[in-house]
Amino acid sequence: MHLRKFLFTGLLTILALLSACKADRTYHFQEGPVYGSSYHITYEYKTSPTLEKEINQILERINISMSTYDPGSTLSRLNRNDTSARIDSDLKHVMEVGWQVSRESDGAFDMTVAPLVNAWGFGFTARAKVTPAMVDSLLQFTGYEKVKIEGDRLIKEDPRIMIDPNAITPGYVADVISEMFISLGIKNYLVEIGGELRCKGKNKEGNAWRVGVDRPQEDMADRQIQQVFHLEHISVATSGNYRKFYEENGVKYSHTIDPKTGYPARSNLLSATVFADKCIYADAYATVLMVIGFEKAKEFYTRIPGIQVYLIYSDQSGSVKTWQSPGVQSMIRN
Repeated sequence: MHLRKFLFTGLLTILALLSACKADRTYHFQEGPVYGSSYHITYEYKTSPTLEKEINQILERINISMSTYDPGSTLSRLNRNDTSARIDSDLKHVMEVGWQVSRESDGAFDMTVAPLVNAWGFGFTARAKVTPAMVDSLLQFTGYEKVKIEGDRLIKEDPRIMIDPNAITPGYVADVISEMFISLGIKNYLVEIGGELRCKGKNKEGNAWRVGVDRPQEDMADRQIQQVFHLEHISVATSGNYRKFYEENGVKYSHTIDPKTGYPARSNLLSATVFADKCIYADAYATVLMVIGFEKAKEFYTRIPGIQVYLIYSDQSGSVKTWQSPGVQSMIRN
């Protein structure tokens, strides 16, 4: 199945997933390319038929709704001010959650940051030669408070405003597929979209799902695990700056853009993993933490009910350290 890319970079690794799905016919496994990344889904269901068709339909539906690369998607049409475009239910929900997180984070999360993401070379257009004047100009038409929904119409204060939901789309897709499984009475599943995932129950061997957070390192060919978590009914998303970046004139530019400054966020926080009931929220909050940095991240999580966090950061000497909220320890088994 070919879908136009959203460009997601996952930092979570599902451990022993393939081996857990081969022997038992009631545990089905489906994988493939999606939105510029990949997906892996396993679930316990009747032997035949599988849910491959239904899963593919969801992936395609959301691509048609909110792909920033497909010029015919609903979102692309809205971004170029096509007056015939109408907001569908998927896009409306994603926007509403995005604005909620924007308010909670005082703008650290902002889906209108698309022009800045594009300018810095991490979006859906070619990278520009960024100057302070350009950043100041682009900031004039960014800001979540400058957009609202009226019925099925998107109302912008400035026609140059663009929406980019890529920071939470994979989490939303994981939720939609998971909710379909729940509606069918499926009690054991793991859905991973672009590295963000939601799971319930146990794997084929009757154990909790094992998910690893990557160790911060730039060489993707030498992927290593920092920490393994045992999960049974939760969503998890990780955001990090140590893989998706580019270097120019000796300066590294990360893909996480601070909506307030217009520049790539810089801090000693290397990656942020968030655990939550819904994957769309885990996805969004992981982005927030990367924008605000390590010290503020530790305080921010205390203001959001129902989430736990696992942070990887570098201390003053450059050593890699970890910090976790109290509820994380129960997910770690020696």
